[in-house]
Amino acid sequence: MKGVCNMRKNKFLLIFSILVYIFLFAPLIIIGITAFGGESYIAFPPKSFSVKWFANIFSSETFMNTLKTSMEISLIATIAALILGVPAAYALSRFNFKGKTILKNFFFSPVIVPGIVVGFSLFQFMIIKLKLPIYTSLLIGHTIIIIPYIIRVIGSSLEGFDYAIEEAAMSLGAGKVETFFKVVFPNITSGVIAAFMLAFINSFNNVPVSIFLTGPGISTLPISMMSYVEYNYDPTVSALSVLLMIMTIIVMFIVEKTLGLSYFLK
Repeated sequence: MKGVCNMRKNKFLLIFSILVYIFLFAPLIIIGITAFGGESYIAFPPKSFSVKWFANIFSSETFMNTLKTSMEISLIATIAALILGVPAAYALSRFNFKGKTILKNFFFSPVIVPGIVVGFSLFQFMIIKLKLPIYTSLLIGHTIIIIPYIIRVIGSSLEGFDYAIEEAAMSLGAGKVETFFKVVFPNITSGVIAAFMLAFINSFNNVPVSIFLTGPGISTLPISMMSYVEYNYDPTVSALSVLLMIMTIIVMFIVEKTLGLSYFLK
């Protein structure tokens, strides 16, 4: 009787898992198929085959300009987040001090708090109160939201580091900064690379913060896609989504080969 119940339970879990995978991947498959439709509107299944919508992406001045802006913002914000996040991750991993837990929670707050709340708060503070330029506000906003990814990934890399090596180097006369760059940093290079890629892709694909911090003449690619869908119903956005999915898959593949996704589950 117990064996029969276990079989039923396993069968239910299998069916449930299949349904979850269908729920997750079916929309992606539909988007991928509609991207190659020949009709002037999104149709599933498509009645004809065409790749003209991919060509339409590169002929669109709006998409190309916002792609450039997204690349610039993501790259600069990721570098800035690394400059701020690596020392923070090192300090949180290396030292025990009063308020460490509070500080760690503070760094992770942009991830814990809903993105739409973070975006609105940054809009009120930087654009309304401080009256900062849109580009500067967008750059600061993206830096803030990706710092938690930097700290989490670098922190995971530092968990396996033996600080006795660092102490040995310092006992031989090396300074703290020299020790960090010559002893600690080389041992967490894979983590830095993985953190850079994850932070970049999260910044590039961000919508909740970008939608509040963009303005006339300055927008990111995801926001441009949303605006395009409001007035057009052709498969151009599907084609663009396919390209972004491919880019994300490539980045995640490199991250997995560089560091391993198990690091993010620690």
